[in-house]
Amino acid sequence: MTPHAHGRRPTLEDVARRSGVSRSTVSRVINGEPRVRAEVVEQVRQVIAELGYVPNQAARQLVTRRTGAVAVVASQPQNRLFLDPFFDCLLRGVRRELAEYGAQAVLLFLDDPDDHPRVADYLGGGHVDGAVLFSLRPGDRLHEMADGLDIPVVFGGRPLLRDGDIMRAHAHAYVDGDNRGGARQAVQHLVSLGRTRIATVTGPYDQEDSAAERLAGYRDVLPGAPPELTERADYTEQGGADAMAALLDRCPALDAVFVASDLMATGALRALREYGRRIPDDVAVIGFDDLTEISESADPPLTTVHQDVERMGRLMARLLFDRPAQPSSVVVPTRLVLRQSA
Repeated sequence: MTPHAHGRRPTLEDVARRSGVSRSTVSRVINGEPRVRAEVVEQVRQVIAELGYVPNQAARQLVTRRTGAVAVVASQPQNRLFLDPFFDCLLRGVRRELAEYGAQAVLLFLDDPDDHPRVADYLGGGHVDGAVLFSLRPGDRLHEMADGLDIPVVFGGRPLLRDGDIMRAHAHAYVDGDNRGGARQAVQHLVSLGRTRIATVTGPYDQEDSAAERLAGYRDVLPGAPPELTERADYTEQGGADAMAALLDRCPALDAVFVASDLMATGALRALREYGRRIPDDVAVIGFDDLTEISESADPPLTTVHQDVERMGRLMARLLFDRPAQPSSVVVPTRLVLRQSA
């Protein structure tokens, strides 16, 4: 039975899987490129007919590579971006997926408000065939600008707009991790260990909705947690250390902490040692992301919520090339990885 028979529009991925070739080969067949053997062309065309696959027009414009470039727009200072292993892993996934389609990533940065008109003009000026936008803040003008662009756009994280005091979702394709579900897994594990004073170090609430979702997952499990057990930080190691110190000063009897990123969790581990707390005997610690270069080398190795960050990057790029008729979202599942810190 074909994918179409189940009510889902066949995708480029479906054609490639059925044909036993790569997505890039299918794209070359669709666009009549000469670098494909005749028997492969015939095979792919037969599968296209069987599945009833119809290339999306926006994707087809992208595959024909008017420029061969895709913009990756990061609302982060350049120095922080390249020091954060999360973004490095995300970009690696984007670049590897683009390479399969013969496309090149062009990095654009939004360090301050003056960068917005420059980036918007670039995106709308025919320099790139599509854009991946991530780490954008709710209310960022690029959310609105994306509506007027005539190129495919995919967001990393659920795009949000500020409507007065209310945050609402923006109707664009996006890829995100299960932030709330992962946070629930982490806090439920701490509860199962018998911990009763469980704190959290959360990220900045204005950075997409990942920080808010992870905090919501914490509150799902501990709806009555007092506000003094929550401290905000900035997704850096030093930020995590400062937040942990503030929590210990306010709540010296806390016996567990859920930290919203591995990088911040390493700072929290350092602060706990400086305060003379044993991990996990006195305080159990759980992070988020499972970036192995951080979580496995932490002291002690970090229990954390795993999300496949490189896969998320690849999916963002893939949605540019194989878009459904309507904006699509992909939420990547998470799972808890147990190590010595909890």
